[in-house]
Amino acid sequence: MNLLIKSARIVDPQSPHSGKVKDILVENGKIVSIKANIKANKAQVFDAKGKYISPGWFDMNVNLCDPGYEHREDIQSGCKAAMYGGFTGIACTPNTNPSPDTKSQIEYIKKATAGNLIDVYPIASLSKGSKGEELAEMFDLDRAGAIAFADGDNPVKNAGLMLRALQYAKSFNGLIFSNPTNLSLSPNGNMNEGPTSTKLGLKGIPSIAEEIMVSRDLSIAEYAESSIHFTNISTTGSVELIKEAKKKGIKVTAETNVLNLVFDDEKLQEFNTNYKVNPPLRDKKDTKALIKAVNDNTIDIISSNHSPKEEELKKCEFDNAAFGIINLQTAFPLLNTYLQKSLKLDTIITKIAITPRKNLNIEVPGIQEKSNANFTIFDTTTSWVFEENDIKSKSKNSPFIGTKFLGKATAVMNNKKFQIL
Repeated sequence: MNLLIKSARIVDPQSPHSGKVKDILVENGKIVSIKANIKANKAQVFDAKGKYISPGWFDMNVNLCDPGYEHREDIQSGCKAAMYGGFTGIACTPNTNPSPDTKSQIEYIKKATAGNLIDVYPIASLSKGSKGEELAEMFDLDRAGAIAFADGDNPVKNAGLMLRALQYAKSFNGLIFSNPTNLSLSPNGNMNEGPTSTKLGLKGIPSIAEEIMVSRDLSIAEYAESSIHFTNISTTGSVELIKEAKKKGIKVTAETNVLNLVFDDEKLQEFNTNYKVNPPLRDKKDTKALIKAVNDNTIDIISSNHSPKEEELKKCEFDNAAFGIINLQTAFPLLNTYLQKSLKLDTIITKIAITPRKNLNIEVPGIQEKSNANFTIFDTTTSWVFEENDIKSKSKNSPFIGTKFLGKATAVMNNKKFQIL
């Protein structure tokens, strides 16, 4: 198809056109012209006046739940939620049953998403069954299409296993994800340990449970001279450890999620189980430290931490409720609504579109002539209310139903497919 985007303001730090309002002509899936004024010539016209266009957004931390938990989410519903959230690519976590620890399981995901507007990259299990006991066949998984390796929500308890994984991954340039949580320091924890948890009488998850694992895995990565990526960083101490590691030249990247950037643990005072997330919402000083770390590039990536859960796991006593919320459709609106004064738009786009792909060695799309047309069109000023019937996920575990937001994605294009949202 031929498509003409009219009067879009370009947000792409890689592009010479960034910050300018331009017409953009797409032919056969390629951007062929970027000029001040282009005539239609039989192309479909999309009026983007007052809107922005950026490289298509990419989420590195999405639970698709398929196979095994399709009642929460399946590949198609998760991709639809991603698309309506403005994402054109996602990396899906190995929180499935069975865990993706064989070639056939990686191929199942690749086959199920072939030809989709959304590019889906499976993260394979680091260990067999994600049990942390024996390394999975990482080389074969890489060749089958795995983009990285992790044990999902299960932290790698065994330091020796983490060392072997980091050493082995070097042979084929594989990337190891660390989910930094020491479960022995936070048994049965429900929220951040601090004054609010004491006030509410809920068992806390201390910052040190994360920071000890960050420290351990940084030391192992330095010893192995290998690359490591930390998911869901949430504490001030972790930020400082990663900042120092980068200064030392350790090959480390880090990701935080939207929820930990926007909210603190005082949100739990009403015992809303939809704010029970992992990692937990921390205190205000942690939130400020994370925002600063995003701005100074200590934290490289922002993710949604999209975690669908069925109703019965959320509509129960707080102690018994599962961790997680759906967040693909609300990730950008949360950032734009609550952090406009703290994060520049260029920074947000870099962290949700460019550095995630760079980190995974995936081609980074650009708003430039001759580039593949992989982009998100969005606005930052439209006021709208997120209603339950807007939800494209199978699960409805969102605390934001009825929330008024500013800004949202309005169209996406990738793989020669254009979708108005």
